[in-house]
Amino acid sequence: MSKSINEFLKNELAKLEEQKLYKHERIIESPQGAEILVKGKKVLNFCANNYLGLSSHPALIQGAHEGIDSRGFGLSSVRFICGTQDRHKVLERKLADFLGMEDSILFSSCFDANGAMFEPLFGEEDAIITDALNHASIIDGIRLAKAQRWIYKHSDMRDVEEEDPSTGKMAKGLERCLKEANEKGIRFKVIATDGVFSMDGDIAKLDEICDLAEKYDALVMVDDSHATGFVGKTGRGTHEHNNVMGRIDIITTTFGKALGGASGGAVVASKEITEWLRNKGRPYLFSNTVAPSVVEATIRALDLLTASTELRDKLEKNTQIFRKALTDAGFDILPGVHPITPIMFRKYENSSKVAVEFADRLLDEGIYVIAFSFPVVPKGKDRIRVQLSAAHEIEHIDKAINAFIKVGKAMQLI
Repeated sequence: MSKSINEFLKNELAKLEEQKLYKHERIIESPQGAEILVKGKKVLNFCANNYLGLSSHPALIQGAHEGIDSRGFGLSSVRFICGTQDRHKVLERKLADFLGMEDSILFSSCFDANGAMFEPLFGEEDAIITDALNHASIIDGIRLAKAQRWIYKHSDMRDVEEEDPSTGKMAKGLERCLKEANEKGIRFKVIATDGVFSMDGDIAKLDEICDLAEKYDALVMVDDSHATGFVGKTGRGTHEHNNVMGRIDIITTTFGKALGGASGGAVVASKEITEWLRNKGRPYLFSNTVAPSVVEATIRALDLLTASTELRDKLEKNTQIFRKALTDAGFDILPGVHPITPIMFRKYENSSKVAVEFADRLLDEGIYVIAFSFPVVPKGKDRIRVQLSAAHEIEHIDKAINAFIKVGKAMQLI
């Protein structure tokens, strides 16, 4: 039996390789940062979630050391048995205050936070209404719940049902989904959305979503993993960017991106919701406690961001410079303001191969980026997802811009 499945997988992997869809992992031989070592060569990193450059920040490294020195390497337990330390409570308080919410509860990742949230809160008499492009962790979390579910066309707020030209299937707007749920006499309704959609870098229309939620008596849940710390005037996230702080019911987020890039995540909500998850959330009840080093480093990250917006302001400037330069050069870039900057190859035949070759040529020029192809993105929407960082200096950005233009001209793409 094992030989049969191994042979099958060997053939399938060969097909992925032939289609240029096999995901090769490049080995990094240095700390995460604007500059990294790959095969002994120093290259500029433009594809990490290290938005604020905190992954190797001295204050966070010091905090991690102090966390180990004062509270040990790990807890060897889940929270409710003997795995809750005083510093876990400090981090939960600081995170809730930073995001303008009542309380928070820590998880080993945001994937676990999303996996824990829906099933304990929403049953058969409830409805989850989810954006079609939500992150896999939201999708998987919803699958665990017995609630009824509606999927609305990406960022479509309308009361419509029509054919989606991108899929050829019928799709509904958010208001249509809410109306249908109301007609069925649903008990609790929750609208679930990414705050920032990670492949396109577009920001959810939280102002319109909140208006509809209030009209149809629904909760709003936002996964703000690609926003916490740097989106919004003071980096609080997409609810600050959309001027809806105080109108969001549940935020999930990660410590694995802008807040230091290690691990850990959280659900941030009312005291009642977080306490219910402490008692009923399976990934919380059956997963080890977040390590002291991660806790202490994340506390330092929040302290830095509370004290100053310098890093998020620098990131915003870097993003504007890069986006404008590549747009002016003639690249097909999805518009937006987020440091996620998708360089699209959708108009080329064999677009996945073109994207992979482009990324390989950029690496030869000292620019580390990755091509994204199906199933990470829809077929025909291959891209290189550039991610800017506050760790990038102007000379780094200039080098990347020049490399993109050089390779683009060499491949006759611009």
